[in-house]
Amino acid sequence: MSSEIRHRVDSDLGYPLVRITGVLDDDTAAPIRAALLAVLATQPEALVVDVADLRVSRAAAVGVLREIREETRDWPGSHLMLCDPADAPAWRATGWPVWPDPAGAFAALGPPTVDHRAGLDLDPVAGAARSAREMITEACGRWERPGLAGNACIVATEMVNNVVAHAGTPMRVLLALHGTTMSVAVRDGSPVPPRFTGPVPVTSYGGRGLLLIDSVSARWGHLALADGKVVWACLEGA
Repeated sequence: MSSEIRHRVDSDLGYPLVRITGVLDDDTAAPIRAALLAVLATQPEALVVDVADLRVSRAAAVGVLREIREETRDWPGSHLMLCDPADAPAWRATGWPVWPDPAGAFAALGPPTVDHRAGLDLDPVAGAARSAREMITEACGRWERPGLAGNACIVATEMVNNVVAHAGTPMRVLLALHGTTMSVAVRDGSPVPPRFTGPVPVTSYGGRGLLLIDSVSARWGHLALADGKVVWACLEGA
């Protein structure tokens, strides 16, 4: 009989709080991974995960949490917190900070940064990239980061146009400011990852979108989700 796992997301506490109950083993590691990545794909500033009622059946299964930490280190770069009053040694192996309870984790995080995140839902139609640029230009002005607007618009244009041309699914454009760094991301419903092998010949058809993203961003990549993917890029500026 397969193990059972349940999770509940509370998004009304400043940062998302995910409570996971059941048994963590080889069968449930994948559903846990999918659930946590789905929350992280919204680019929260921090994520608190309550594992007090999650029993570890096999110690190696906690490796899924360590993998999530590594995979999301650059994007969304959220602060990750685990909560377990027993502070089981197995959780320490994940690399996540462990707190006795959610209240302690939220107190350690402090209040969330106000108005440093923006999002826009778009259909895969002509003019979608223009709407993304308008949102980015307005946000960069509001955040007093006009120097990042140009490159952020380039990145968003290429990402959005790629969804329109290839994925053909509804998308969500995400923008966030992290100090002097800005991240631009687009989530779509296609599982096909972006492919980039370096500069393309002048006579080559296509491939220039990722080349542009690579040339203006400090780093970029993608996050595979159960229902699609997020393509992201981080821009650095003063």
